[in-house]
Amino acid sequence: MTESARSGWGKRIFLRALAVLGVTLLLVVLLLLGAIVIICKGPSPTARDLFVNTVMETSAAKFMAYICFSQEEIDAIRAKNAVVETVEVTQQMEFQQGEDSLPKDTIELVDVTGPTFKGKMLIVHDPSRVKVAVAPEFSEEASGVRVEDFAKQEDAVAAINGGGFLDEGGVGKGGMPLGIVIKDGQMLNGGWDTAQPIVGFDTNDQLVVGTMTGRECVERGIRDAVSFGPTFIVNGKALDVAGSGGGLNPRTVLGQRADGAVLMLVIDGRQAHSIGATYKDCIDVMLEYGAVNAANLDGGSSSMLVYNGEVQNVCASLYGSRPLPTAFVVK
Repeated sequence: MTESARSGWGKRIFLRALAVLGVTLLLVVLLLLGAIVIICKGPSPTARDLFVNTVMETSAAKFMAYICFSQEEIDAIRAKNAVVETVEVTQQMEFQQGEDSLPKDTIELVDVTGPTFKGKMLIVHDPSRVKVAVAPEFSEEASGVRVEDFAKQEDAVAAINGGGFLDEGGVGKGGMPLGIVIKDGQMLNGGWDTAQPIVGFDTNDQLVVGTMTGRECVERGIRDAVSFGPTFIVNGKALDVAGSGGGLNPRTVLGQRADGAVLMLVIDGRQAHSIGATYKDCIDVMLEYGAVNAANLDGGSSSMLVYNGEVQNVCASLYGSRPLPTAFVVK
């Protein structure tokens, strides 16, 4: 075979392989589109709502919902599948220690499971040890800090991801928080008179959840806090959840028991071993472990728990844990 013939034969093989690959990819895309249309336009409103709420809580897969629905339709679906909002904020309370209370320096790590999820619960019996850690700089151009690096820089025994952040298209650098950030009693981000959902601790080491302005936070004596939500449990009362409540996704939740112990829950999602949890699932787990106040933190690919120098969950991101502007650490 001449050099020219070999070259022509090689090109034909390459083009055929390219054609097969192209057809395969096209079939995969068509199957995916078909599955999305069947779910969204099929006979089950429950499946439709679960799908829409799940993908709308992702950074990169929101487009799937827009294949079949307008923004107005998506907003309507999400509105009827959410936590029923409340204006109630955590009231001041005295911690109630029981006879069977463990020593305050105790930290427990336990497995949690549900029909569609697996996760970890860290129980910190001394709430004064839980603090907010922040990235060195808050800006759109600055890079955030990974949860495992927050633990190292704070010399902390444990850390979980914190509040929301600017993340356009799921490719944000993680350096710009959204809403209120308070560390050691100093407000580092957020407006004095703009109401935001907050999750944090006051100077009595009580977990405070609800919607507050920066001014109200300072007046309440909030020592460490971030903005996120929704609130799940406030003053011993679990909020009602309509429909699929946020869909099935990775979750991070912060709660507190009546004895003061802090509950740090991280649930895996978008994986074979754990699809994810709904808001109602998270509330049920928190109630099971005795939470009297609890709220949702940033989840998805941000969900991460580090304890004793080791990552305890499986990150939903293929690229590992994400850089973030804030975290809760256990000193």
